[in-house]
Amino acid sequence: MEHLLIEGGRRLQGKVSIDGAKNAALPACVASLLTDDPLVLHRIPDLRDVATALLTVSSLGKHVTRQGWTVKIARQGPLGEVPDSRYVEQMRASFLVLGPLLARLGHAVVPLPGGCTIGRRPVDFHLQGLQAMGARVEEGTDAVALRAERLRGAEIELPYPSVGATEHLIMTATLAQGETVIRNPAKEPEITDLISLLLKMGAQIRVEQDAIRVHGTDRLHGAEHTIIPDRLEAGTYLLAGAMTGGEVTVHGVVPAHLRSFLDVLRETHLEFSAGEDSITLISAPRPEPVHVVTAPHPGYPTDLQPPLVAFLSLCRGESRVEERVFERRFDYVPALNRMGAEIEVAGSTAVIRGVSDLDAAVVAAPDIRAGAALVLAGLAARGQTTVYQIEKIERGYSGMDEKLRSLGAQVERVA
Repeated sequence: MEHLLIEGGRRLQGKVSIDGAKNAALPACVASLLTDDPLVLHRIPDLRDVATALLTVSSLGKHVTRQGWTVKIARQGPLGEVPDSRYVEQMRASFLVLGPLLARLGHAVVPLPGGCTIGRRPVDFHLQGLQAMGARVEEGTDAVALRAERLRGAEIELPYPSVGATEHLIMTATLAQGETVIRNPAKEPEITDLISLLLKMGAQIRVEQDAIRVHGTDRLHGAEHTIIPDRLEAGTYLLAGAMTGGEVTVHGVVPAHLRSFLDVLRETHLEFSAGEDSITLISAPRPEPVHVVTAPHPGYPTDLQPPLVAFLSLCRGESRVEERVFERRFDYVPALNRMGAEIEVAGSTAVIRGVSDLDAAVVAAPDIRAGAALVLAGLAARGQTTVYQIEKIERGYSGMDEKLRSLGAQVERVA
């Protein structure tokens, strides 16, 4: 079983280039189902989840070619109505194919999705929105079947600003008859990036303060699009520098996408400077504690909560982190405590009492971001930390061991 061996205690320093955003690449791949024309996507990260998304659209009749960071998705045969269950069951984002298939074919069958075990993440919001647009839903124990002669525009109020549901409904509405209004939508940068791609494909979309209006068209065409940088990867490497007392620059980023994250770092008294497409973080001797609440964008991102908690475990005093997005985000805390952290979880709140040092341990990654947090803890710990289940980390981070070594870390990947 592959794992990482991390010799802690090395100060990280230098520059690291950030890949395209996984959470923008996944819906962009799915958007290829909305047209028979070729879609050319640049800055597509080399990740397990992206590979799964590309296999999913391939199983539906698309021909996928990749050269470096560029992916071309073109028509190979008739569009299929049932994606390969092997891929959908691996990743939640594969469920997004349901609406585009329904809009193109009038019917679709999709297995219920899998993914990280960080919470319930029900698909009810997706299905309720599709039903409002005229879909007839038949739910089985392990799959969902939808039918609609022609989808029509609708007024949809999301009970929660779900990223997946917002993406799903925007894509579906581009081919529905009339206007769809999605109220209380998610506002993450990845949503904006998807809209940018769809506009290039000929969609008619207008973003308002608290709603997204989509006027359906009969047909979308091909396009060429460059994915935004991954703000979550950028935040993780900045925290890696902070935890090791180093100075790390992330290059190829959009600093505005990290505003809430940088606001929290500023509260801990860390110093940083932002350029047009870079951020440099300079560590403080012993950062101060903070109180953080995760929330939909523009709030603090839940995907940067585990790396932040790892960082706060070495800060001065007592910090509090409230998780208000996913109820099982703290599954990694016992592993951090085995490394010497002092963290207590009560319900949706973690109380972190800063310690002066962490110690190496053998740990396993529960999910993508929790695994990143354990790697960061290993970088700062005394001795050699072993991190198992790194295939989960690789769903969201490409070449993490190589990038950390480029910053001076002693990290070895062992088969």
